Amino acid sequence: MPLLHSSAWLSAPLSPHCLHFLPSTSVLVNLATTSRTFITTMAFSSSSSSSSSKALADQENLLQVLKYHQQTKHAYDKYARGPRGLDWANQPNPFRRYVSAPLLPLLHFPTNTNTETENPSPSDAPLYSSVFLSLPPPKPISHSTISQFFYDSLALSAWKSTGYSTWSLRVNPSSGNLHPTEAYIIAPPIDSLSTSPFVAHYAPKEHSLELRAEIPSGFFPKFFPQNSFLVGLSSVFWREAWKYGERAFRYCNHDIGHAIAAVAMAAAGLGWDVKLLDGLGNEELKKLMGLQCFPEFKFPSRPVRGKFPDIEFEHPDCVLLVFPNGIGQFDVNYKELSSGISEFSKLEWKGKPNSLSKEHVCWDIIYQTAEVVKKPFTVGDRFASDPFQSSGVCSEGSYKDFTVREVVRKRRSAVDMDRVTVIQRETFYQILLHCLPSGCGNRGKQRGQLALPFRALSWDAEVHAVLFVHRVARLPKGLYFLVRNEDHFDELKKSMSADFAWVKPEGCPDNLPLYELDTSSYDMLAKQVSCHQDIASDGCFSLGMVARFETTLREKNAWMYPRLFWETGVLGQVLYLEAHAVGISATGIGCYFDGPGTILFPYCYFG
Repeated sequence: MPLLHSSAWLSAPLSPHCLHFLPSTSVLVNLATTSRTFITTMAFSSSSSSSSSKALADQENLLQVLKYHQQTKHAYDKYARGPRGLDWANQPNPFRRYVSAPLLPLLHFPTNTNTETENPSPSDAPLYSSVFLSLPPPKPISHSTISQFFYDSLALSAWKSTGYSTWSLRVNPSSGNLHPTEAYIIAPPIDSLSTSPFVAHYAPKEHSLELRAEIPSGFFPKFFPQNSFLVGLSSVFWREAWKYGERAFRYCNHDIGHAIAAVAMAAAGLGWDVKLLDGLGNEELKKLMGLQCFPEFKFPSRPVRGKFPDIEFEHPDCVLLVFPNGIGQFDVNYKELSSGISEFSKLEWKGKPNSLSKEHVCWDIIYQTAEVVKKPFTVGDRFASDPFQSSGVCSEGSYKDFTVREVVRKRRSAVDMDRVTVIQRETFYQILLHCLPSGCGNRGKQRGQLALPFRALSWDAEVHAVLFVHRVARLPKGLYFLVRNEDHFDELKKSMSADFAWVKPEGCPDNLPLYELDTSSYDMLAKQVSCHQDIASDGCFSLGMVARFETTLREKNAWMYPRLFWETGVLGQVLYLEAHAVGISATGIGCYFDGPGTILFPYCYFG
């Protein structure tokens, strides 16, 4: 099978206050992480005990994150802690349901567009490549469009079976196909669904909404533009921990990134924009999605097997605002919004969450780390609805004229690579142009996340890509680097081997910050660092992701840790979709060795 592919791993040399490789799971992208951790002593002012206490708490939170990150690395001589085998009798149910909650069915739609019998307008079935240039006119919120939105973002996409086993696939990819991500909609009244504003849980198996609560009629007009709604995402850590043990927290957050990108792409097909409401804190998210129904999980201080029904709780991750594109600048008053959300605890919530497993294994470090990365409410945060920036084009003909729906619903994870398929250099460059956060319409440096689907995120790009080129026509095999935030360029270059060339490859578009580092064969090394898996070297190219790690956490706080994974998940989803759109396939490798960077970067120190 022809394939692009993405490897998961890489590490780059980072000096202590520089960049680190973060591990990530799944899709074409993973952050490999190498980290030399410098824990500096912080000075506290004696004039402010409250600020001193906060600084101390921040430092303790950072130490916990660094401990988790270090402890959950795979190494050549030792894998991160996890189950020694799979307990099939207690495999978690992949489908959460709220027992007794009213079920509101959504509509289904054909995936293929038959151009011989149908002649849909571009706004009804926009081409995949077109939404990176501009969004179609926004459609109104209705039973039909909300159905389309979930059908093209978080729904089931296929059923597979072999022997006595049957399992489902979804539009949004997930590590190990375990799907820890749950989704909620908070919306104004929608004909044929609810005559009142409501909160509902999305049930993908039924492609239906489970009505959880009705909310005050003045909530949406007070805080958001007309024809807007909210999507909340949460994680069930136990679903991933069942298979992956302590690394599950990484994978859950990577999957949140996949879901954010899936939501943004489905919304784009309907002419809607998406932005993270990142000024809200953990408590606001919990109330907004009705997750206070889960008892607080009192986790043990070491890994323990037993019956822990409370371990099946949902951790609130984020809330996204979905709104019509082209409505111009608007603001969200986070302080007043927080006050409005506080009233949600008084609502009448319907349904009881179903049980997922009879017995469990609690990996305590997951829950310790989840506690310290909970983001608090931040009053000073400003909501920014920046203008849409189009992505670059150098080879529009590389795409196969698939619609958005055809690409997102037919995307699959490849199981192997054929070691034969070659892609054209222009196709390779076109794929990477769609990986840039700032687009190419403003002719400025890459930094802010303004292009689809990265514009859903609320911070400047932190994640870069290191590429192993194996089979790209007219491009030498070797190691390449895609700089996604050009403010980091000097820091990146200084942190790596002085022998790297850092030159633009032949034929590379001027607006694509791609650099050739070394033109040797990296086939065997790509395989070696990806837990010796052939798939990392048998495709057209593979890649790993690099992120500023400790520097970012110190600058922005420990709660940026999961957000780094979200960004990798968004980038990974783009790579998945790009592969299908140009007629090949991709996959992700969640198993990789986190500290092989000394092989590639001998002049950098790794602790």
